[in-house]
Amino acid sequence: MNKAELVDAIAQKTKQTKAVVEKHLDAFIDVVASNINSKEGIKLVGFGTFTTSQRKARVGRNPRTGDEIKIPARTIPVFRPGKELKSLINQ
Repeated sequence: MNKAELVDAIAQKTKQTKAVVEKHLDAFIDVVASNINSKEGIKLVGFGTFTTSQRKARVGRNPRTGDEIKIPARTIPVFRPGKELKSLINQ
């Protein structure tokens, strides 16, 4: 499902216009991104947690040439599903 399909599905479920739903979805994405960026994270009980994780620097290989390349340390976004979401998916 892409963003447009998600907006359509939410609009049908909430009986709101697509424009309103898209504004709300954009606001949600902005809030999640800014909180993750500030290292606070977001916990939605039953759904999941949006946080960040640190990856250490490491040495990798170029698959074409086999040459070693240095992969720098980085911070990545992480989503951990909640208990209710996991049980819903595993039914």
